[in-house]
Amino acid sequence: MARPTKAQRAAIAQRRADAVELKLAGVDWLTIGRKLAADPTINSDGLAYPQGYGVELYQKGREAPDDAALIRYACKDVSQALQERHTELDMSVDELRTIHHLRLERLFFVAFRRAVKDGDLPAVDRALRILERDSRLLGLDSPVRTELSGPDAGPLEVESATADELARLIAFAEGGDA
Repeated sequence: MARPTKAQRAAIAQRRADAVELKLAGVDWLTIGRKLAADPTINSDGLAYPQGYGVELYQKGREAPDDAALIRYACKDVSQALQERHTELDMSVDELRTIHHLRLERLFFVAFRRAVKDGDLPAVDRALRILERDSRLLGLDSPVRTELSGPDAGPLEVESATADELARLIAFAEGGDA
């Protein structure tokens, strides 16, 4: 199969976006498949959807995809579109993390200079807070391990604990009041 042209890729991207929008609106898979079908005889709007499902078959004058195939196409499109959006979101998060890290470096430089040059104790505290925030942002801090034990460091019994008791134990473990 030949590689799609730029126009075909744009039409496929639009079809996937339409499939996601229809699914978000609560439309069932078969209806999505029919609405986005290339063959106007099965397309629910009676149109030849550009780069629609079964476009190769339609162009060759062959039989349109059956309902099961239309459902598979619609599911695959939505899944693919969501995966692409997730990847874009992951890239955006990494870019934002980098921007925030660079901002924190600039702030740290100012606080560090003042702390070292002037011996300014509030600047020392500020520099430490900036370092702590940057470490959290970059995941440099080691995870904190918390263990709870029962009387005499024995096992903690929770089998008969109510939801309220469990909530108090969790609050206690996180440093709150029990």
